[in-house]
Order: sequence, then structure tokens, then C-alpha cells
Amino acid sequence: MKTKKSQNIQIGFLLLPGILIFGFFTIYPIVKLFITSFFKWDFGSMFDQEFIGFANYKEVLTDPYFHLAFSNSIVYTLVTVPAQMIIGLLIAMLINNINKFSISYRVAYYLPVITSWVIASLVFKYVFNTEGLLNYFLTKVIHLTSGNIHWLDSRWGGMSVAMLLGTWKGIGWNMVVFLAALQTVPKDLYESASLDGAGTIAKFIYVTIPSIKGTILFALVMLTIGGFNVFTSIKMITDGNPGHKTESVLTWMYYKAFSTGEFGYSAALSFIIAVVLGILAVVQFQMMDHSKLD
Repeated sequence: MKTKKSQNIQIGFLLLPGILIFGFFTIYPIVKLFITSFFKWDFGSMFDQEFIGFANYKEVLTDPYFHLAFSNSIVYTLVTVPAQMIIGLLIAMLINNINKFSISYRVAYYLPVITSWVIASLVFKYVFNTEGLLNYFLTKVIHLTSGNIHWLDSRWGGMSVAMLLGTWKGIGWNMVVFLAALQTVPKDLYESASLDGAGTIAKFIYVTIPSIKGTILFALVMLTIGGFNVFTSIKMITDGNPGHKTESVLTWMYYKAFSTGEFGYSAALSFIIAVVLGILAVVQFQMMDHSKLD
């Protein structure tokens, strides 16, 4: 019989490789990045960093380009998150109420989720480019316009294309999450509502929504974090153009780090966004806790 102490030692040795890997590749980079945010670290001072305190944070918070990128991320989140949730919930309800070909519909709607962000972004860029497929269809096929429309050459044009892609990519994930939640709602609740004379809309408001509100808030938290982390679509479709007007917080952080070499600025920016997302997550999780108590 092994003693409890020897068992604990054995468990410790089994966990040690995972702990070391997690510490080296996760904890250490975060700590190093936090330290970097207090230094002037750029291409000219790679080996001789100067401690400047909160100067990087001040520079980020007073930078008009950061304000623009932050507002773009907020708009992107406010548009794509409700759109994904509403459309995903409607599709989930439709699939939940059919018997034939339900698996085929699930696969069809989930395919965009597993499609590569890079490939999807390049396809959208090709479609909405000035010389792209959509302009060809509008000018040459149906003759709706006499000249090409510059979809990606303005701030809101480029952001609209990125938001359209983000919504399209996220509908399938929401559909799967909400479909799983809908299948746990007791049928007796709908039958009781029908006996009370409730129609389809009344059942949705008074039965469906209260029964899956925990799932709704979970999806809201995850999608909000994902909205603020938008990077690939913006990078591939507009690359921040024109004039950095379509930057998100992550693409702007990438630009400042790897194009201008301002690593201290980028480190400070990353922690500012982490704090913002942390506050949002806490608020939303508090909402989830209150919903469980209701």
C-alpha cells in the first residue's frame, strides 16, 4: 500500500511537465509583457531599455489612432454580437422544430465556423474589391451601376464588410449552442402555455427566453470577448486602410509592434484591453449569476 505522501509525490511528478510548459509558454510571456509595458522598448533600444513608468499607458490612452481603433472594435462588437445571436437563435428554433434533414441543416450552417478565417477573408476581399466579383455583377451582369463601387476604400465600407464576415462566420456556432439549450427545455412548459392560450410569440417570450437565458448570457460573454479580439478579417481585408481608419485594437497593436517597433506601447495597449475585457466579463458573469437566482 502506497502512503498518501508517496501518492502526492507521484501526482506531483505527473503534473510537473504540464506545469512547466504552462509556466514557460503562458505565465512567463504574460509577466514579461507586463514588465515591458513600463519600459521604452523599440528597435532603437532592444538591448538598452529605459524605464519610463506609466508613459506607455499615457501615450496609448491619448493616442487618437487608438481611440479610432477602440471605437471600431466597439462598433464591430455591438453589430456582430447581436446579429449572430439573433440569427443563430432563430435558425436553432427552426431546426429544433423539424424532423427531416435536421442534421444536414446543422452541417450546412456550421460549415462557415470551421472555414479558415484567412480563406474566408480573402474570398470576401475578392468579392468586395473595387475590381471584384460584386462590382462585376452590378455593372456587367445586371447593369445596376455605371461604375465600380469602392467598397473597401472608406472606413465604414471596410468595417461593414468585416462585420458581415464576422456575422456569417459566427451564426453556426450560436446555432449549435442555442440548439443544445432548446433541446433541454421541457415540452410540458409549451403544452401548458398552449392550454393557457399562448401563441408562438408569447411562448417565445415567456417560455423559451427564460428557459435558455443562462445560455444566452454565456454566448454574450464569449462573443463579446471574440468581438474585441477581431484581427484576421481586418488584417486580410483592409489591413487598416485607408489611413488606419479601419484598425481594430489588435491590428493596431500588431502595427505598432511589428511595423514601428514600439513594443512598450503595444504591451501597454494589450493590458489596457485585457482590463477592459476583464471588467466586461465580470459584469456579464454577474448577470449570469443573477439569472440563475431568478
